[in-house]
Amino acid sequence: MGLNGDRPTPARTTMNAPVDPKKLIKGGLYDWEVIVGMEIHAQVSSRAKLFSGASTEFGGEPNDHVSLVDAAMPGMLPVINAECVAQAVRTGLGLKAKINLRSVFDRKNYFYPDLPQGYQISQYKDPIVGEGEVLVDMADGSSITVGIERLHLEQDAGKSLHDQDPLRSFVDLNRSGVALMEIVSRPDLRSSEEARAYVTKLRTILRYLGTCDGDMEKGSLRADVNVSVRRPGEPLGTRCEIKNVNSIRFIGQAIETEARRQIAILEDGGTIDQETRLFDPGKGETRSMRSKEEAHDYRYFPDPDLLPLEFDQAYVDALAEGLPELPDAKKARFVKAFGLSPYDAGVLVAERASADYYEAVAKGRDGKAAANWVINELFGRLNKEGLAIEATPVSAEQLGAIVDLIGEGVISGKIAKDLFEIVWTEGGDPRAIVESRGMKQVTDTGAIEAAIDRIIADNPDKVAQAKEKPTLLGWFVGQTMKATGGKANPAAVNALLKAKLGIA
Repeated sequence: MGLNGDRPTPARTTMNAPVDPKKLIKGGLYDWEVIVGMEIHAQVSSRAKLFSGASTEFGGEPNDHVSLVDAAMPGMLPVINAECVAQAVRTGLGLKAKINLRSVFDRKNYFYPDLPQGYQISQYKDPIVGEGEVLVDMADGSSITVGIERLHLEQDAGKSLHDQDPLRSFVDLNRSGVALMEIVSRPDLRSSEEARAYVTKLRTILRYLGTCDGDMEKGSLRADVNVSVRRPGEPLGTRCEIKNVNSIRFIGQAIETEARRQIAILEDGGTIDQETRLFDPGKGETRSMRSKEEAHDYRYFPDPDLLPLEFDQAYVDALAEGLPELPDAKKARFVKAFGLSPYDAGVLVAERASADYYEAVAKGRDGKAAANWVINELFGRLNKEGLAIEATPVSAEQLGAIVDLIGEGVISGKIAKDLFEIVWTEGGDPRAIVESRGMKQVTDTGAIEAAIDRIIADNPDKVAQAKEKPTLLGWFVGQTMKATGGKANPAAVNALLKAKLGIA
């Protein structure tokens, strides 16, 4: 809420921290620093809505999932969904945030054409979750800490449909009353890259916790992005809020677009109006939606139909005990237990299903070899086919068997890739496939030596060149592998060739 102007944002040391020149945006006259804060609206994973028993299932016919409470029929009173409360507390714990044992639901009065009661039940001064933080790893190996100001529960609005009739708009109330967690960050982000990385990390945490599925295409995760610019060392500029950005790519584009719009205005001698804007990715521009409201515009007051929400520390502790291992802890464990680089560990823990898959492959095996196959071969093929890890046709057991066959020297790396392709397209037990199709690598040095002797005899000119230019050894290796159908043990091939060609 602080980023909305509803109340002042407490100062943080990051506000006046030294400026990284690489993050500055060059204008026509000056270098500018962009300041970004985020309000993430995350739909709570719950089968029922926040204040009614209506279904939260996505994709139903319009107005199929609407109770009398959602439709604001006279005399209908809201009843808090205990699971939504638990999910909010779990999320707060995952964000290393302060859990408030007492919170209050308020009415936020505003013109909501798709919220029948004409106000939104939200939280203002007393949210369920207070200050926390998110550690964000950047692509260059650095990391930033983004402060969380608050997390509060509120009900979602319905959806207005303007394309069904040329003269009328319709309203679908299926989303009306669905529980949202609004997660408000401090203005600690300094680039579009940091903002994208922050949302990606936050979505990963929510998915690990199981408190939000993070599906931005279905609207389960939406971002309001607050952007301002300033010259380094100057006070904060006037911010504009970009409403309802629904993809991580668009978040980055919206920040770049809005920052450059503001820079152009300021360098031309103008001023920035505090307002809410929309991002049009097709035109690559933001446009004004409405002037920015302040807290007094919403006329907050405690909802008289809902008592303050109170629970004890024992309730919080019980939820904390049931939390899964979160991404940062899992990454640290993978680095220590499997000897992975922080980068590889980060790639593997980005999704909980991917981390679980890798751990099943790596159990009792060489962790680095397992990571190489999961990241390069499996993830590469999944990306090519546009599949999620859950849809992989190669199970962790099958990939583990391929890693074992390589480690045992039964197959070479090249044969392993052929075997992976067979398992991907046809399925089956990798060991049985190797046996039935004669894919074992040749380790008999006599057979390999015979193939090398034939190649040397047929290419005397190459032999002479190799003695003067040892890099030609690679040509002989390729010819030997070709002659043996790719089955020769690479180490044996290299050793025998060096001996026969007199290359040290």
